Amino acid sequence: MSNRELTPELLLEAYAMGVFPMSDHASSEAIYWVNPKHRGILPLDTFHVPKRLARTVRQGTYRVTINTCFERVINACAQTPRKDGNTWINPIIIENYCKLHQMGHAHSVEVWKDDALVGGLYGISLGRAFFGESMFSTARDASKVALVHLVARLVKQGYMLLDAQFINDHLKQFGIIEIPRDEYQGFLRLALDGEAFFSGVTSGEAALVAEFLQSRIQTS
Repeated sequence: MSNRELTPELLLEAYAMGVFPMSDHASSEAIYWVNPKHRGILPLDTFHVPKRLARTVRQGTYRVTINTCFERVINACAQTPRKDGNTWINPIIIENYCKLHQMGHAHSVEVWKDDALVGGLYGISLGRAFFGESMFSTARDASKVALVHLVARLVKQGYMLLDAQFINDHLKQFGIIEIPRDEYQGFLRLALDGEAFFSGVTSGEAALVAEFLQSRIQTS
Protein backbone atom coordinates (compact mmCIF):
# COMPACT_ATOMS: atom_id res chain seq x y z
CA MET A 1 0.00 0.00 0.00
CA SER A 2 1.01 3.59 -0.54
CA ASN A 3 1.67 6.20 2.12
CA ARG A 4 -1.58 8.03 1.34
CA GLU A 5 -3.41 9.58 4.27
CA LEU A 6 -5.66 7.04 5.93
CA THR A 7 -9.28 7.40 4.87
CA PRO A 8 -12.32 5.11 5.02
CA GLU A 9 -12.09 4.68 1.26
CA LEU A 10 -8.44 3.64 1.46
CA LEU A 11 -9.31 1.16 4.20
CA LEU A 12 -11.90 -0.51 1.98
CA GLU A 13 -9.37 -0.68 -0.87
CA ALA A 14 -6.87 -2.30 1.48
CA TYR A 15 -9.28 -4.93 2.80
CA ALA A 16 -10.27 -5.84 -0.75
CA MET A 17 -6.57 -6.52 -1.39
CA GLY A 18 -6.13 -8.57 1.78
CA VAL A 19 -4.21 -5.84 3.63
CA PHE A 20 -5.04 -4.23 6.97
CA PRO A 21 -3.56 -1.36 9.04
CA MET A 22 -1.92 -1.37 12.46
CA SER A 23 -0.02 1.05 14.66
CA ASP A 24 2.81 0.30 17.07
CA HIS A 25 0.98 1.79 20.04
CA ALA A 26 -1.93 4.05 20.91
CA SER A 27 0.12 7.27 21.06
CA SER A 28 1.79 6.73 17.69
CA GLU A 29 0.53 8.64 14.66
CA ALA A 30 2.16 6.18 12.26
CA ILE A 31 0.21 3.52 10.38
CA TYR A 32 1.74 0.51 8.69
CA TRP A 33 0.11 -2.09 6.44
CA VAL A 34 0.09 -5.80 7.16
CA ASN A 35 -0.21 -8.60 4.60
CA PRO A 36 0.71 -11.81 6.47
CA LYS A 37 2.32 -14.75 4.70
CA HIS A 38 -0.11 -16.95 6.64
CA ARG A 39 -3.63 -15.92 7.61
CA GLY A 40 -5.84 -17.06 10.44
CA ILE A 41 -9.44 -17.70 9.43
CA LEU A 42 -12.41 -19.12 11.31
CA PRO A 43 -14.28 -21.50 8.96
CA LEU A 44 -17.96 -20.69 9.35
CA ASP A 45 -19.17 -24.18 8.46
CA THR A 46 -17.07 -25.88 11.14
CA PHE A 47 -16.96 -23.17 13.83
CA HIS A 48 -16.84 -25.00 17.16
CA VAL A 49 -18.72 -23.80 20.22
CA PRO A 50 -17.41 -25.40 23.45
CA LYS A 51 -20.17 -26.98 25.55
CA ARG A 52 -19.70 -24.71 28.56
CA LEU A 53 -19.79 -21.62 26.38
CA ALA A 54 -22.90 -22.87 24.58
CA ARG A 55 -24.55 -23.29 27.97
CA THR A 56 -23.61 -19.73 28.96
CA VAL A 57 -25.08 -18.40 25.72
CA ARG A 58 -28.32 -20.38 26.12
CA GLN A 59 -28.76 -19.31 29.75
CA GLY A 60 -28.79 -15.67 28.71
CA THR A 61 -26.11 -14.73 31.21
CA TYR A 62 -25.44 -11.65 29.09
CA ARG A 63 -27.56 -9.41 26.89
CA VAL A 64 -26.19 -8.97 23.37
CA THR A 65 -26.81 -6.07 21.00
CA ILE A 66 -25.58 -5.09 17.56
CA ASN A 67 -24.27 -1.68 16.46
CA THR A 68 -25.63 0.24 19.43
CA CYS A 69 -22.33 1.76 20.64
CA PHE A 70 -19.61 1.14 18.08
CA GLU A 71 -17.35 3.92 19.34
CA ARG A 72 -17.46 2.60 22.91
CA VAL A 73 -16.51 -0.86 21.69
CA ILE A 74 -13.53 0.24 19.59
CA ASN A 75 -12.28 2.45 22.42
CA ALA A 76 -12.58 -0.45 24.86
CA CYS A 77 -10.62 -2.63 22.44
CA ALA A 78 -7.99 0.11 22.17
CA GLN A 79 -7.57 -0.01 25.95
CA THR A 80 -6.93 -3.76 25.91
CA PRO A 81 -3.16 -4.23 25.63
CA ARG A 82 -1.33 -6.92 23.69
CA LYS A 83 1.18 -9.21 25.36
CA ASP A 84 3.86 -6.54 24.98
CA GLY A 85 1.72 -4.07 26.93
CA ASN A 86 0.89 -1.89 23.91
CA THR A 87 -2.19 -1.60 21.72
CA TRP A 88 -2.19 -1.34 17.91
CA ILE A 89 -5.29 0.88 17.81
CA ASN A 90 -4.45 4.59 17.71
CA PRO A 91 -6.77 7.64 17.41
CA ILE A 92 -6.38 7.75 13.61
CA ILE A 93 -7.60 4.17 13.33
CA ILE A 94 -10.48 4.85 15.73
CA GLU A 95 -11.58 7.92 13.77
CA ASN A 96 -11.59 6.13 10.42
CA TYR A 97 -13.30 2.99 11.63
CA CYS A 98 -16.02 5.10 13.22
CA LYS A 99 -16.52 6.71 9.80
CA LEU A 100 -16.72 3.24 8.25
CA HIS A 101 -19.38 2.41 10.82
CA GLN A 102 -21.37 5.45 9.74
CA MET A 103 -20.99 4.25 6.13
CA GLY A 104 -22.37 0.81 7.04
CA HIS A 105 -19.13 -1.15 6.63
CA ALA A 106 -17.95 -1.43 10.25
CA HIS A 107 -20.03 -3.24 12.85
CA SER A 108 -19.91 -4.02 16.53
CA VAL A 109 -21.30 -6.73 18.77
CA GLU A 110 -21.88 -5.58 22.34
CA VAL A 111 -22.24 -7.73 25.46
CA TRP A 112 -23.96 -6.34 28.54
CA LYS A 113 -24.33 -7.38 32.16
CA ASP A 114 -27.28 -5.36 33.42
CA ASP A 115 -26.43 -1.86 32.14
CA ALA A 116 -22.65 -2.35 32.01
CA LEU A 117 -20.80 -2.98 28.75
CA VAL A 118 -18.60 -5.96 29.65
CA GLY A 119 -17.45 -7.25 26.28
CA GLY A 120 -17.64 -6.93 22.54
CA LEU A 121 -15.92 -6.97 19.20
CA TYR A 122 -15.85 -5.02 15.96
CA GLY A 123 -14.89 -5.64 12.36
CA ILE A 124 -15.41 -4.75 8.73
CA SER A 125 -18.01 -6.16 6.35
CA LEU A 126 -17.23 -6.17 2.64
CA GLY A 127 -19.04 -8.36 0.14
CA ARG A 128 -19.52 -11.72 1.82
CA ALA A 129 -16.39 -11.32 3.95
CA PHE A 130 -16.14 -10.15 7.54
CA PHE A 131 -12.77 -9.00 8.84
CA GLY A 132 -12.62 -9.36 12.61
CA GLU A 133 -10.46 -6.62 14.07
CA SER A 134 -10.44 -6.76 17.86
CA MET A 135 -12.41 -7.82 20.92
CA PHE A 136 -12.43 -7.06 24.61
CA SER A 137 -13.83 -8.55 27.77
CA THR A 138 -14.13 -7.43 31.39
CA ALA A 139 -16.33 -10.35 32.48
CA ARG A 140 -15.96 -14.10 32.10
CA ASP A 141 -16.58 -15.32 28.53
CA ALA A 142 -18.06 -11.99 27.42
CA SER A 143 -15.92 -11.66 24.28
CA LYS A 144 -16.53 -15.34 23.49
CA VAL A 145 -20.26 -14.80 23.69
CA ALA A 146 -19.85 -11.86 21.28
CA LEU A 147 -17.98 -14.11 18.86
CA VAL A 148 -20.70 -16.79 18.94
CA HIS A 149 -23.33 -14.15 18.17
CA LEU A 150 -21.15 -12.78 15.37
CA VAL A 151 -20.74 -16.18 13.74
CA ALA A 152 -24.46 -16.94 14.09
CA ARG A 153 -25.21 -13.72 12.21
CA LEU A 154 -22.61 -14.35 9.50
CA VAL A 155 -23.92 -17.86 8.88
CA LYS A 156 -27.53 -16.66 8.78
CA GLN A 157 -26.68 -13.91 6.31
CA GLY A 158 -24.66 -16.06 3.93
CA TYR A 159 -21.13 -14.83 4.57
CA MET A 160 -18.30 -16.96 3.22
CA LEU A 161 -15.21 -15.70 5.04
CA LEU A 162 -14.42 -14.73 8.63
CA ASP A 163 -10.90 -13.34 8.63
CA ALA A 164 -9.30 -13.43 12.08
CA GLN A 165 -5.89 -12.23 10.81
CA PHE A 166 -3.69 -14.29 13.12
CA ILE A 167 -3.93 -17.52 15.09
CA ASN A 168 -3.89 -17.17 18.87
CA ASP A 169 -4.64 -19.42 21.83
CA HIS A 170 -7.96 -17.69 22.47
CA LEU A 171 -9.28 -18.64 19.01
CA LYS A 172 -7.94 -22.20 18.84
CA GLN A 173 -10.91 -23.52 20.82
CA PHE A 174 -13.22 -22.33 18.03
CA GLY A 175 -11.39 -24.17 15.26
CA ILE A 176 -9.27 -21.41 13.73
CA ILE A 177 -7.01 -22.53 10.88
CA GLU A 178 -4.02 -20.97 9.18
CA ILE A 179 -3.75 -20.80 5.41
CA PRO A 180 -1.05 -19.40 3.10
CA ARG A 181 -1.44 -15.99 1.53
CA ASP A 182 -2.24 -17.23 -1.99
CA GLU A 183 -4.99 -19.54 -0.70
CA TYR A 184 -6.40 -16.71 1.38
CA GLN A 185 -6.47 -14.45 -1.66
CA GLY A 186 -8.53 -17.06 -3.49
CA PHE A 187 -11.06 -17.21 -0.64
CA LEU A 188 -11.13 -13.42 -0.50
CA ARG A 189 -11.87 -13.05 -4.23
CA LEU A 190 -14.78 -15.49 -3.95
CA ALA A 191 -16.15 -13.72 -0.87
CA LEU A 192 -15.96 -10.30 -2.50
CA ASP A 193 -17.83 -11.57 -5.56
CA GLY A 194 -21.17 -11.35 -3.81
CA GLU A 195 -23.09 -9.40 -1.22
CA ALA A 196 -24.30 -10.04 2.30
CA PHE A 197 -26.17 -7.79 4.70
CA PHE A 198 -24.84 -7.76 8.24
CA SER A 199 -27.80 -5.85 9.66
CA GLY A 200 -30.48 -7.71 7.72
CA VAL A 201 -31.43 -10.21 10.44
CA THR A 202 -35.08 -9.78 11.42
CA SER A 203 -35.18 -12.17 14.38
CA GLY A 204 -33.90 -11.17 17.81
CA GLU A 205 -30.43 -12.08 19.04
CA ALA A 206 -31.70 -14.85 21.32
CA ALA A 207 -33.62 -16.55 18.50
CA LEU A 208 -30.75 -16.10 16.06
CA VAL A 209 -28.14 -17.70 18.29
CA ALA A 210 -30.52 -20.47 19.43
CA GLU A 211 -31.06 -21.47 15.81
CA PHE A 212 -27.33 -21.41 15.20
CA LEU A 213 -26.48 -23.54 18.23
CA GLN A 214 -29.13 -26.08 17.27
CA SER A 215 -27.60 -26.35 13.80
CA ARG A 216 -24.19 -27.02 15.35
CA ILE A 217 -25.65 -29.91 17.36
CA GLN A 218 -27.29 -31.40 14.27
CA THR A 219 -24.09 -31.26 12.21
CA SER A 220 -21.66 -32.40 14.94
